[in-house]
Amino acid sequence: MELHSFAMTHNPHVESHKEKDMPRVIITAQVEDAQKWEAGFKTHGEVFRTYDLKGRVEYSVVGNEVALCFDVKDVEKFKSAMQSPGTAAAMQFDGVKRDTVKSFVLEKEV
Repeated sequence: MELHSFAMTHNPHVESHKEKDMPRVIITAQVEDAQKWEAGFKTHGEVFRTYDLKGRVEYSVVGNEVALCFDVKDVEKFKSAMQSPGTAAAMQFDGVKRDTVKSFVLEKEV
């Protein structure tokens, strides 16, 4: 069994996301072809600009499953942008299986 950790380790020298008032969103999905998805995903800077992000996009690929982490300025604006035609087209182009997409707004921490 593989364990894939999405938890941030506690480090007293690093500000928590809550302290910076910066919501973090995790999105997971299955893709048809991981290499094709990754190559396409890296070209969507124009789409990402509509997400009103603060910071970089982090992601991981395991087999044909992907996990993405976004630091967002406004969760509602981000959710709306995720439903946009531009995002839908990018996901289709990259081979994302839309019915497998799950999103999680991280709102608790230890």
